[in-house]
Amino acid sequence: MLQTFLDSLIADGTFGAIPRDVAYAIGMVAAGAAVVFGFVLNISGVTTFVERRVWARIQSRVGPNRVGPQGILQWLADGLKLLMKEEAIPYAADATLFKLAPFVVTIGFITAFVAIPFSSALIVADLNLGILYITSMTSLVVVGIMIAGWASNNKWALIGGIRAAAQIVSYEIPAALSIFTVILITGTLSTQGIIQQQGWGPWDWFIFHSPFTFIGFFVTFVALLAEGNRTPFDLPEAESELVAGFVTEYSGARYLFFFLVEWGNLYIIGAILVTLFLGGWQAPHITDSVVGMNILQALTFIVKSYLFVILMMWIRATLPRVRVDQLMTTCWKYLLPISFVNFMGTALWVMIWPQGFRFAEIVLTAMGFGLVGYFLYRVAFHLRRSGAQITLSPLS
Repeated sequence: MLQTFLDSLIADGTFGAIPRDVAYAIGMVAAGAAVVFGFVLNISGVTTFVERRVWARIQSRVGPNRVGPQGILQWLADGLKLLMKEEAIPYAADATLFKLAPFVVTIGFITAFVAIPFSSALIVADLNLGILYITSMTSLVVVGIMIAGWASNNKWALIGGIRAAAQIVSYEIPAALSIFTVILITGTLSTQGIIQQQGWGPWDWFIFHSPFTFIGFFVTFVALLAEGNRTPFDLPEAESELVAGFVTEYSGARYLFFFLVEWGNLYIIGAILVTLFLGGWQAPHITDSVVGMNILQALTFIVKSYLFVILMMWIRATLPRVRVDQLMTTCWKYLLPISFVNFMGTALWVMIWPQGFRFAEIVLTAMGFGLVGYFLYRVAFHLRRSGAQITLSPLS
């Protein structure tokens, strides 16, 4: 833990005569800066490149491939270009709120990383309310979106902001109820505590703990997808209807901040799902080295989380956008009742089998692997079919 590391530095006299509280503050700020500049900003940038390449492959295109090896530096070139662009503020806009909105969104996004556990020791702060802290900070994003929509004095931006507020507030309810199914099992809100009660094997993950957590995983995924304004729930932007929604009037660096948050949120969604349902950083114990195990744990956590990032990119390139009425119907008529039943069912399950029901866990694990296997089979089938069609094409 960061606190243990700081205690050791203080005991060694690294901070000299600096008071303990000041030393803690310096250490926390340094750790936060390392996470933000060493990981958060880079993961958001690289994700833009990966997403564009994934879309290109799905749509039989090449995608960015000029700047750097295989186009890997395209995200950096785009970011620098936007930073150098002129920032235009509409004449009738509320200039103060217009300038403030991107920073509110960015602060809500960045501060969520404080409680994300990359390994057993690599976490900025292991808060005893960690999972609630993460969901609360990400919910701050909707405040910034609402401010942006209102301050732009543009009807398309305002509609986008109102849609975002209705969408995120609605989907927070099934997401919270599904998250509480895991909290009922663990008895803790600490992200580290939740992961420590799982194992590295899939049969020890909470997704396979009971039928209710199995269903709760999918409810949480859909709800977080909607909270992140991702396709098929990207109604606040909806380019075909609202130009660009709440970002219509933005340009330059402030425009960049909104999309920095959107792409970075993909990783946060994956991190939440991995922490709650998929064993987090748990990895096989293959070495007695603390540093080596933490590196392995961090790699495990990052890879698991990024698989969800790629899955969300895949979904965006595959599914069409739903209508507003379909969006709200899905939440209030389907996800909310299902999540409530899951919550009550998990409570009964924990009362009957407080230590878990091993037979059910094994059956659900086998079922999960069967679903993944069938999914991969269908993907391979369609890839073979598309390859055959290209070969038979008269233009080939």
